Amino acid sequence: MDYDRIPSLPRLFFDQAEMLGARPLTYHRQEGAWVPADWAETARQVRALACGLVTLGVMPGDRVALVAENRPEWLIADLAIMSAGAITVPAFATNTSEDHRHILTHSGAKGVIIAGGTIASRLLPAALQAPDLKFLISMDTLDKTAQMPFSQLSWAEALGYGHNDAEIEYRLSALRRHETCCIIYTSGTGGVPKGVMLSHGSILCNIKGAYRLLLDVGLGDDRFLSFLPLSHSYEHTAGQFLPISIGAEIWYAESIERLVDNMAEVRPTIMTAVPRLYEAVHAKILRGLTKAPKLRQKLFWLAYRLGRKAYEHPGTLTLSERVINKLCDVLVRKKVQQRFGGRLKAFVSGGAALNYEIGVFFLALGVRLLQGYGQTEASPVISANMPSKIKIDTVGPIFDGLEAKIAEDGEILVKGEAVMNGYWRDPDSSAKAVVDGWLHTGDIGEFDADRYLKITDRKKDIIVLSGGDNVSPARVEGFLVLQPEIAQAMVHGDKHPHLVALIVPDEEFAREWAAANGAKVDLVELASNAAFHKALAAVVDRVNRSLSPLEKIRRIALLPEGFTIDNGLLTPSMKIKRHKIREKWGQNLVKLYERS
Repeated sequence: MDYDRIPSLPRLFFDQAEMLGARPLTYHRQEGAWVPADWAETARQVRALACGLVTLGVMPGDRVALVAENRPEWLIADLAIMSAGAITVPAFATNTSEDHRHILTHSGAKGVIIAGGTIASRLLPAALQAPDLKFLISMDTLDKTAQMPFSQLSWAEALGYGHNDAEIEYRLSALRRHETCCIIYTSGTGGVPKGVMLSHGSILCNIKGAYRLLLDVGLGDDRFLSFLPLSHSYEHTAGQFLPISIGAEIWYAESIERLVDNMAEVRPTIMTAVPRLYEAVHAKILRGLTKAPKLRQKLFWLAYRLGRKAYEHPGTLTLSERVINKLCDVLVRKKVQQRFGGRLKAFVSGGAALNYEIGVFFLALGVRLLQGYGQTEASPVISANMPSKIKIDTVGPIFDGLEAKIAEDGEILVKGEAVMNGYWRDPDSSAKAVVDGWLHTGDIGEFDADRYLKITDRKKDIIVLSGGDNVSPARVEGFLVLQPEIAQAMVHGDKHPHLVALIVPDEEFAREWAAANGAKVDLVELASNAAFHKALAAVVDRVNRSLSPLEKIRRIALLPEGFTIDNGLLTPSMKIKRHKIREKWGQNLVKLYERS
């Protein structure tokens, strides 16, 4: 496919639909069975909804918000909005009413397409405060007892609302690569979300780079399992438009809780995920291993050691080790691969830094894991490891179609069509972020001899100790959460002489410790239990032995709850919101220094 000649994302989709017709495009779970929808039927619904939007008064350049969990209707709505010449404004299904109010108001959304249930209950109060909103389309049945000051249509009504196909064709033919197709609001790790304007060309440029990357693993008969939020640029590009461009199937996972089961059923070939998933699977494998027979444990660790040696020191396995390693492929690695369905060509990790030990763990066990790097402002992927040459301590070479350089202060700068059109209604921030075409990423990095990029820190997340020394909190947190006793951690220490940390204990460890020590299984009580605190402090001491003097954690505070999306301390892409955590638990941090 010649990605450079495609004028827009809807044109990409409709051209593919014309070729692939009766082949299945999407699958979703319904009443215990996976239900397919083919390309032709999906294209029919996209056109029908686009006609409905035009009849509702949507004009080219208008913004239409989209709030739903991952499902076929999400893809249909997104493409219909773009086909009408309008701009999709995705919002996370987990947003609060205040989050929705900000996005609807700031974007000036003319309409909103939503799912039901909790999503609707949070969205509707915000919709009442959105001055530009003219209509609401619901994918599910809503309680219409409240009188709304805008038109309300069901999904079926919207699909049958207009029949102006000629107008849709006209608008499709008028779309150009440089035009904004979506405004994706950043997840707000550092403050109020900004609306990133991405063009048709920026996303097409990005999927061209992804396509060339995946040629290494062999494309054909591919199946994506979609579970990261489609409102996030990572899944929007790599989990929706990339599979569309290669004619792959998209299966929508039921939930994060059912993800492992869904992987076994769906047997995906390509999956995008964030490091938190790999950390959780790593912990689950290790916990299960402790209950396995001794022989199975020995075989597992033998496979891991030989696999790690083969990766880190290629060509150094002895003849006997090579024979044993091949045996481990059958006895251990094949079983690990079956956890992910057995057909996986590649896992792609992005959204945050992947801990080296986690990455090596999966590589040693025969799971191809490609760490990448990006941000919403670059549509989003900037670089990724090549399947033919994985260097898991890096984020790989720069994507095809992009240029990158390192500024004097170490900041990574990126240039190319994938770079955003700017921030919506924020010219000052836009001018600071993109200077002379170069996107200032805010990340610090360096290139190795193979031109593989290595991220060394995030500019704004660097802790500057009172002695003037710089420390990477993400690096230290990575070591902490590797421990099976620790679920989450946030390191703190800016303008202080040393580091402290907030620790969220692992729930299973907490249950086992409470049972063994006659304590109540309650994180609120355990957080203030001196003996439990001592047990976690010993874990931190174990970590400190691997850290430099500046990185060592002097004191810790245990938290009675985790960092979650619902409590606002975690973004939907599983990154911790440092400013929000400091707001909520600031007094705990203050007390840690008072005790020093």
